[in-house]
Amino acid sequence: MVKKKLLSFVLAGTMGLTLTGCGTKSDPTPGSIKGYDRGEQYVSIWVHSIEDTPEGHVYRESVNAFNKKYNGKYFADIEFIPRNDSGGGYSDKINASVMSGGLPDVLTVDGPNVASYAANKIIQPLAPLTKKEKSIYLPSILDQGTYQNKLYALGVMESSVGLYYNKDILKKAGIKVPDQNHPWTFSEFLTILQKVKKYTDQVKGYPLDMTFPVGEATIYYYAPFFWSNGGDLVSKNGLKADGYFNSQQNLKTIQYFKTLLAHKYMSKVAVANLFEEGRAAFKFDGAWEVNTVRTQFKKLNIGVAPYIVGDSWKGEKYTPTGSWAFAMSSKCKHKEAATKLVQYMSGIDSGKRIWSETKTFPSTYKAYAAFDDFDKDPEYKALYTQLKTYGHPRPKTPVYPQVSTSFQQVLENSVLSGMDAKTQQDKAVERINAKLKRYTM
Repeated sequence: MVKKKLLSFVLAGTMGLTLTGCGTKSDPTPGSIKGYDRGEQYVSIWVHSIEDTPEGHVYRESVNAFNKKYNGKYFADIEFIPRNDSGGGYSDKINASVMSGGLPDVLTVDGPNVASYAANKIIQPLAPLTKKEKSIYLPSILDQGTYQNKLYALGVMESSVGLYYNKDILKKAGIKVPDQNHPWTFSEFLTILQKVKKYTDQVKGYPLDMTFPVGEATIYYYAPFFWSNGGDLVSKNGLKADGYFNSQQNLKTIQYFKTLLAHKYMSKVAVANLFEEGRAAFKFDGAWEVNTVRTQFKKLNIGVAPYIVGDSWKGEKYTPTGSWAFAMSSKCKHKEAATKLVQYMSGIDSGKRIWSETKTFPSTYKAYAAFDDFDKDPEYKALYTQLKTYGHPRPKTPVYPQVSTSFQQVLENSVLSGMDAKTQQDKAVERINAKLKRYTM
């Protein structure tokens, strides 16, 4: 998952739509496409990237390999429909195709939106997979792709967010980093931040490089604070926000963020490269930060600490996960063929390609095992261990875009602008409930 992937894939035109048919577009005839021969089942697939990019190359290579493996049985035909900077393009094409019935057999879906696609009947459950077939994937991948106990999607890529730290500052402050199973609690982290503050003050910095940007980054990075502190954002079925999003436990977590700002452990406004320039002791950021530091800020001596947890955490899963996945559209009639394509596009060989060519985390155990990076490189090893042990998908709800937006607004308004947190929580629930109505009536 690269930085641009944090753009939320908002289903602006699909929230009130359902498919009314299986499409009007006829399948091409054998021989009309190079490689598509008589006797093969045709399977169309759309992906969200430009073909002439490392990620696009991976998808093309995987489709070619699939066609070679299943020559004479299946033929996959890929179409590249890139997103624009606002997340449109690809989503606009899907929205229009939902209306016209022209969806492909397989399409890519951003992980947090699987529930939205499923509830709006844009995608359908995959053909049944055996326990052995499922066992190759990280638990977070299966969890992300499951909605109402049915598996809809499988990702070729995963993601993780690390608590990066400046080794030199922590050494000066005499701070030792705990192991993955014994992370700092909220209270302990406040003490740590106080200890490093005198060193970051000397360089006009802050102990913690943190902000609440508009878009998907805020919920991706900081929902774990709420989960590890005993809270949640929606009910398990994704259809109720009241009593969850505006719970007392979540209010306490918001107050924790307010404490960080009040003690000047974080800046009220974003400061470019605060951590990378050695002016902050800690930063929450994606796995790409490792490569960013090693290529652009080579003097910075970093490590990855376990994500912090609420004081009453009891070992539950809580750390960030999620990225793009493959799903079968509701238009698809050849379910076995489409499911085989989804499995191949998300499988071991495809995962190896995605890491080799894009440095995006793969989704299967064997793909990780194929590279020394996740065993011998301390930063990547820490991120992978965290992901496979404590990975937690973002809220699974048909109205995920509204939950994500509301989460960011509550933190921005309550923490940065000083508004009453409980009032902001309740207003957010009202907005979420307005979107939930069509699913709960």
